[in-house]
Formats: sequence, C-alpha cells, structure tokens
Amino acid sequence: MYASREDIGYDFGDDSKVGSKPIKPNPNIDGGWAWMIVLSSFLVHILIMGSQMALGILNMEWLEEFNQSRGLTAWVSSLSMGITLIVGPFIGLFISMCGCRKTAIIGGILNALGWILSAYASNVHYLFLTFGVTAGVGSGMVYLPAVVMVGQYFQKRRALAQGLSTTGTGFGAFLMTALLKYLCTEFGWRNAMFIQGAISLNLCVCGALMRPLSPKDIVSEKYVVRSNSEDNQAKALSHSAETIKSNGVLSEEPEKKDEATNEEVLDSVQHIEIGGKSRSGRSMYGLRILKTVSQLTVTVRKGFAIWYSSYFGAASLFTNRVFVAFIIWALFAYSSFVIPFIHLPEIVKQYNLSSQNNIFPLTSIIAIVHIFGKVILGIISDLPCISTWNVFLMANFSLVTCILTLPLMQTYVSLAVVCALIGFSSGYFSLMPVVTEDLVGTKHLANAYGIIICANGISALLGPPFAGWIYDMTHKYDFSFYISGLLYMVGIIFLLIQPCIQKKQPREKSTEEAQV
Repeated sequence: MYASREDIGYDFGDDSKVGSKPIKPNPNIDGGWAWMIVLSSFLVHILIMGSQMALGILNMEWLEEFNQSRGLTAWVSSLSMGITLIVGPFIGLFISMCGCRKTAIIGGILNALGWILSAYASNVHYLFLTFGVTAGVGSGMVYLPAVVMVGQYFQKRRALAQGLSTTGTGFGAFLMTALLKYLCTEFGWRNAMFIQGAISLNLCVCGALMRPLSPKDIVSEKYVVRSNSEDNQAKALSHSAETIKSNGVLSEEPEKKDEATNEEVLDSVQHIEIGGKSRSGRSMYGLRILKTVSQLTVTVRKGFAIWYSSYFGAASLFTNRVFVAFIIWALFAYSSFVIPFIHLPEIVKQYNLSSQNNIFPLTSIIAIVHIFGKVILGIISDLPCISTWNVFLMANFSLVTCILTLPLMQTYVSLAVVCALIGFSSGYFSLMPVVTEDLVGTKHLANAYGIIICANGISALLGPPFAGWIYDMTHKYDFSFYISGLLYMVGIIFLLIQPCIQKKQPREKSTEEAQV
C-alpha cells in the first residue's frame, strides 16, 4: 500500500543491492548505539509527554488558586500540549540547520526555564506565557528530534523501537502523576513546579545522547544506491535537488557553484591563517570570524532549501493526497485522548468516587495499559504478514468507541475498564512515525512528522478548553465526549477513503517498485 522501505533509499547492510563491492552493514543501525537512542527517546517521553499527561493535578490547583472558570484555566494545559506539537514544522527547520542534538539541548533548557518561571505566576494569564508558550516551545524542540532519531537508526524493527521509546509517555504519566501529587501536597504547587523545572534539565542529557550518524555511514549508503543503476542514482541521490530546481527556489547547478564558492572561501581563509602567522592578532581574529560566518551561511542555506522544498516545492508533501488525508485525521484525533487526562479528576469528583480514585487513579490506569498497548501493537505491526495500516485503523476504531461510551459509565469499575481500553487503543501513537515514514520516506520524516504533530497540537490546543466551555454551559462533561468522539469519527472516515485516493496511482507505484 505504501512505498517500500527500499524505495526510501535507505539500504543498511543489504548485500543483494550492492554491486561488485560488498559494503559492511552499519553496526549502529538496528543495534549498537541505536538502543541508546531508544533510551534517550524513552526518557524524553517520560519528562515531556508524561508530565503533560499529569497536568490534571496542577489544573485542580490552579482552579483553587486563581478562582477562574474551567474553560479559561484549561487553556494553560492546552497551550503547553498544543504548542509542543504545533511548532513541529518550524522545529523541522532547526533540525535541518543545526541537527537533532543541538536542537534538543536548547529545547531542554527552554523547557526547564518555563517550569521555573511558572512557579512565580500571579494569575492564569502569566501561566499562558511561561508554561504554555515557553515550556511548550522547549518541549517541542526536544520531542521531535527524539522521534526522528529513532526513525533514522532503525529500519527492520522500526515499529518495535518506536513502541519501546514512546512507552515513556505511559511510564511518565504514571510516575509524574504520583510525583506532582506528592510535591503539591508536601511543598505546594509553586515549589512543585520549581522542582519539576530542575528535573527537566535532564532533557539536555537526553539531547547529548542523540549522536548523529557518521559521514562514513552516509557515504556508504550513497555508494550502495549508486551501484544499482544510473536511473536509480538520479532518482535517489538527486531527488531533492530536482525538487528545488523545479520549484524555482534553488537550481542544482547554482547550488553546486555556491558550495564551491564557500569552500574556496574557507580554504583561502585556512591558507591565510597558516601563512600569515606574522600578521597582527586582530587580523587573524577577523579571518576566523569570516570563516565561521561562511560555514554558518552554507549550513543555513542548505537547511532552509531542504525545509522549503518539503513544504512548498513541486514535490511538496502536500501533493501526496494520502498524506493530506492523514493530516485531516490528526486534526481531530488527539483531543479525544487528551480530554480524559485533563478532566477525569473533575469527573471523578462529580461522581463522588474520589476515595476510590485516590487509591488507584484512573489516569494511572490509562498510563499503565498505554505502555503495554504501544509495545504489543509495535510487535504485531512488525510481523511480515500484518499490515501496519490495518493495525493503526483497528486501534483508532477501538479508541473512538471508548470515548463515546465513557460518559455512560458512572461507577469506578466501569470507568476503570473503559480507561484501560483507552490506554491500550491509544498505543497506536507508536505507529504514527512508522506510518508517516512509509508514506513519505525517511528523508522527509522530520518535516512530515512535524506537520502531523502540528495537526495533533491544534487538536490538543482546542480540545480541553472546548470541553471546559461545554461544562460551563451544561454543567456536564457528557456532551464534550460525544462531540469530540463524533469529530474523531470524521477523521477516521478520511483514513478509510485513502485506498480510493491511492488507486489512481497504481501504475506509477508498480513501476517504481519494479525499478528497485
């Protein structure tokens, strides 16, 4: 149904594709340092997504402290969750220019700063800026690199690797709910946010673990593709240059000339530095600045060209109609998962189930089962006889059914069962990067997944405030779940019609696969 993994142009250690010279497989692909990348991504999901899933605890503290409406107060959590995902396309530009490691480290510092500044909030609007915007942007700068790096290091076991790394969301929701609850009880919510800010600095360590693949690996990959045929060479290695050229943004030849010019500048600067030791220190300092600026210019131009061509080029991601249907689904999907985490503590309080919920919170049930859901769905999707897309659709149907039936449950046991099903079904989140990569290829994964999480961010941004606004009008959360569930169903319908969209291009697909 999708482009095969070979079409993507990443062939790590497949000797059948190699010409006369066999190339050794990279030990860091599907093994070695790849598992450190999984560990780093796992910790990122604990510290970012897990903390956001536990914001229901802080939401209740903010309601008591600032005495504002539920709709207005819910905007704080929604801004943090939404902006984390909405900034995805712009973070893709940072990744193209600076790489995943630097982007993640900067994001870790910004996220910690947002938590710490929020401890001094005097009103809800202050939290909009510090926690919603500052911490949200920092979270986005760490989250996207964590997902992209796993996709780069894994090919054969991508679904399993993504599943293991994203289980951090479930672990984090369970751990952070207990931690924030304890900190708020013992030290108050302000000191709790200050402590959480200090803990968030560990995101910088996670970013430092995101070691990029070495240039040797990139060269060997290019050689493998080059040895296939001249046609494959033009298709796999020159695709991005042709895309930029056809869009009139930057042609291939001028780009090469610019690179050659910049290299000549750098070489001349190095030559002058070596031969001009007798010159004054001020001149040498100026030459070093010129060298740094030249290198930075090359990096920025290359990164921006790749980013621009992905979004606005002739081969733009938006020309892929199946991918557009995937975006429409993402616009409605995420709020149905976020709303229960934000408003379940209030729902439990209304049903007079607080004593039972304090023993074992419903949000913790979702979080724990969510862990198993991601791993199990990842293992199933990696089976050769199973379609990842079919598993993805089945999980979506299960989740929307649970969202629509949750308001009908008014006992702790029935709510616990539905929450467990929500947790397991939402395990499809680990399949989203895999489905995205199958649609657009590894090369465009950062930008494409940035668009998908941006759509999810819009959904997360508007969902909880909408549920709070409905409650302020009806004094019930029932209609919030019904409406969000129906909108979610609309998104699933767009996923169902995608085979009809793709039927118009079967010959083109079969031709590409035959060439490979």
